[in-house]
Amino acid sequence: MSNTINNTEFNFPGQKSVYKGKVREVYNINDETLVMIASDRLSAFDVVMPKQIPYKGQILNQIAAKMLDATCDIVPNWILGIPDPNVAVGHMCEPYKVEMVIRGYMSGHAAREYKAGKRMLCGVPMPEGMKENDKFPEPIITPATKAEDGDHDEDISKEDIIAKGIISAEDYAILEKYTKALFQRGTEIAAERGLILVDTKYEFGKTKEGKILLIDEIHTPDSSRYFYAEGYKERQDRGEAQKQLSKEFVRQWLIANNFQGLEGQTVPEMSDEKIVEISERYIELYENITGETFVKSDVSNISERIENNVLAFLKA
Repeated sequence: MSNTINNTEFNFPGQKSVYKGKVREVYNINDETLVMIASDRLSAFDVVMPKQIPYKGQILNQIAAKMLDATCDIVPNWILGIPDPNVAVGHMCEPYKVEMVIRGYMSGHAAREYKAGKRMLCGVPMPEGMKENDKFPEPIITPATKAEDGDHDEDISKEDIIAKGIISAEDYAILEKYTKALFQRGTEIAAERGLILVDTKYEFGKTKEGKILLIDEIHTPDSSRYFYAEGYKERQDRGEAQKQLSKEFVRQWLIANNFQGLEGQTVPEMSDEKIVEISERYIELYENITGETFVKSDVSNISERIENNVLAFLKA
């Protein structure tokens, strides 16, 4: 299990700073370029698990790369290249402090709010008479403010975003248009794979020149919720839970072992067998979402491989 990426300590030419998130590590090169490394860390309930999952970083990085490539004709994105299976390099942007969440179905947070009796979410009305996992008449955009580390994102309406000057009305109109177009394309790609894109989030940023770009990952199992299309209607008619394609299986295992990230709880020990099982499930996610066979990268010396590939890319 040692051949995984946990913390990286690179020092690339022109490096100004490094930001380490729960899963990704982002190196700032000359305030112009970002080198984003997808680690094999596993996060659930806002807690990073003690052990890494082989190939998880490669899987997320390559799904995101494929999805960004499949949408670049409708929305310009931050990517300059994928020099390594675990690395994306792209334009540095000033990120908007809002995530554009779009929902085609009443699931997750929307369903919880609905059950609590609310019929407005981020200023958007939700029809009466719906049940969990029903399809909305039209996809709804329910933005969330991007929280600081350790805090939770919070719902916000389009009107508040503009009134508070978080995003100008002109820019918001562009983000709204891009969000709808991306979700439509994502829905079409998912349908080709026998999947339903339930909800997802997009993040955008602006370059020094003022160009709006799509940033970060899109349509991965960490940023999106998918249902299997086959049997969806039958399960809804019977009032059964939908079959999901996401990392929900990890959360369910943790819950079954008395862990939900609450104070006083201890992360359960993951055996080598459990680590292998989770890795295999992530590979299954990759193959279902992309429709391609997953090819494992050489992990004999991951740090050296990444460093050599990034240096060659930056030099070129």
